[in-house]
Amino acid sequence: PFVSPAADPAVISPQDPTLLIGSSLVATCTVSPDFHLKAEDLYWTLNGRRLPAASYAALGPTTLSVALARLNGSKQQSGDNLVCHSRDGGILAGSCLYVGLPPEKPVNITCWSKNMKDLTCKWAPGTEGETFLHTNYTLKYKLRWYGRDNTCQEYHTAGPYSCHIPKDLALFTPYEIWVEASNRLGVAVSDVVMLDILDVVTTDPPSDVHVSRVGDLEDQLSVRWSSPPALKDFLFQAKYQIQYRVEDSSEWKVVDDVGNQTSCRLAGLRPGTVYFVQVRCNPFGIYGSKKAGIWSDWSNPTAASTPRSERAAGGCDPKGGEQNTTLRRELKQFFGWVKKHAYGCSNLGIKLYDQWRVWLQKSHKTRNQV
Repeated sequence: PFVSPAADPAVISPQDPTLLIGSSLVATCTVSPDFHLKAEDLYWTLNGRRLPAASYAALGPTTLSVALARLNGSKQQSGDNLVCHSRDGGILAGSCLYVGLPPEKPVNITCWSKNMKDLTCKWAPGTEGETFLHTNYTLKYKLRWYGRDNTCQEYHTAGPYSCHIPKDLALFTPYEIWVEASNRLGVAVSDVVMLDILDVVTTDPPSDVHVSRVGDLEDQLSVRWSSPPALKDFLFQAKYQIQYRVEDSSEWKVVDDVGNQTSCRLAGLRPGTVYFVQVRCNPFGIYGSKKAGIWSDWSNPTAASTPRSERAAGGCDPKGGEQNTTLRRELKQFFGWVKKHAYGCSNLGIKLYDQWRVWLQKSHKTRNQV
C-alpha cells in the first residue's frame, strides 16, 4: 500500500531569499500540526546566534515570525543560515539568506600568449569587487569577423580572476574577448577587448645565464645568456633587461639598454662583493607585428663575486695617501665619462678603460712595494 512521507516539522517562508544589502525581511516559521508545538515554543537563530525575542511576533497558534532590518552582506557566499528551533534546541526548519550586491562590470582585461601556443587573460572584478554573493565569471572569445562565441574552460590559472585557453588559436586574425559576471542579483558584461595573438607574445626567460669576473678588474662582472629556445625558429627580434643586487640587499638595479645583445658588462660594482643577476626577454616584431611584446619572467638568479681589492688599507706616507686619493678621483672621473658616453652595456671605450684600469692597478702595486 502507498505510504505518504512524513511531514516536515516546520516550513520557513520565504525560503532561501536573495536580498540587496540594506533590505529588511520578515520570515515566518509554521509548525506542522503533527508535532504539537505552539508559537511560544519556538525561537530563531541567524548563523548560530540566537535572535532577540523582541524581533518575534506570533502570527497564529503555530506560526512565529522574525523581523530583520537593514541586512548586511552575507558573511559567507553560500548564504547566511536562518534557523527555526523548538524550545529544547531542536532544528525544525532552515533557510539561507543571500544578501549582497549585483556584480559590477569586469575591467582591466589583459592577455598574453606564451610562445604563440596559448592565451591567458586576467581581469579585475570591478571598482568595488566584493558582492558578498558567489559571483561566476565567464571569459568568452571569438574571431572578430566570423566564428561563434567560445567559452574559456580553465580558470584560476594565473590568479583568482584569470582563464587559460590552451590551444586551437588562430594567428594573423584579431580576437574579440570579454568577461561576463553573474550572481543571484544580476549580470554584468565587460567592454570587448580586441587583440591579435602576435601582439601579446611573451616567452620563457633567457637560458644558460652565466656571470663571471673580468680578469682582475675588481668593479666589473661579465654576463652572458642564450636566447629563449622556444622562439629561435620564429621571425622575431628580442630586447633584454638585466637586474642585479648585492647579496645583503633586496634592492635591484635595472640595466635597460641591453638591446638585442646576449652579453653585457656590469661596471661600477663594489670589490669583493657577491652579486645576484637576472635576465629577462621581450620578443617583438614577431612576423612583422609593430607592437611591443610582453616581458618574460626573470631568469633564476645567478651569483658571482667581484675580486677583492689588493690596495693597501692606509699607509705611513702622507704623500702616498694623497696619491691614492688623486688616483681614485681620476678613476671616478674617467668612469663617469665612460658611463656618460657608453652607458650600460655598450662596448664603446670599455677596452680602453679596461687597459687603463689594469695599468693603474699594476702601477699602484709597484708603488706599494717600493
